[in-house]
Amino acid sequence: MSDIASELKEIGTTTLSDALDRLGIEGQCLGIKPFDHQMRLAGPAFTIRMLPVGIHGGSVGDYIDDVAPGQIVAIDNDGRLDATVWGDILTMVASRRGIGGTVIDGVCRDIDRSLELGYPIFARGNAMRTGKDRVTADAVNVTVQIAGVRIAPGDWLVGDGDGIVSLPASRLEEICATARQIAATEAKIRDAVVAGERLDKARERLRYHALQSKPAG
Repeated sequence: MSDIASELKEIGTTTLSDALDRLGIEGQCLGIKPFDHQMRLAGPAFTIRMLPVGIHGGSVGDYIDDVAPGQIVAIDNDGRLDATVWGDILTMVASRRGIGGTVIDGVCRDIDRSLELGYPIFARGNAMRTGKDRVTADAVNVTVQIAGVRIAPGDWLVGDGDGIVSLPASRLEEICATARQIAATEAKIRDAVVAGERLDKARERLRYHALQSKPAG
């Protein structure tokens, strides 16, 4: 898993996004950003679906000991900005356990701890107001959505300074192959321009404008 994670981090979200477009896969989790643009993450998703507590109560974060090293915690809190679902203690435990990072459709708090430990968190923002007695972890390892993108347990999440993409596990190899081809073509274009070729000519010769488009037919 570490080799795949390292390669995906190196490829980056912009190239993976182009590969998703070429393959007709909606995987860009728009609006979810890191708290430090140097943060990187890549790994299979451990999903959590949050719901309002209603009359039942419940806990926000008691699932954390079941997350395996290298997995990415993916929390679907329906984009809520008024109830945080991740904070200082979860960051400390996740960092100590070697968890790969956290992605939240919603907000977190205690962001200073994340920055101190270098633990990657991607979210819609941060605030101080706890989610305790407001939301609860209703289900774990179920299909959720992050920013309108469907994410099943085990789907891969990749994050960097440009945001988060989700890669369906069943098509991971195909996405990686497409992304490698796009990256190689763009590298050839850069080399051609450095060698003195006009950008428009290099793009035309190497079919740059077709890189992100679905193949005809």
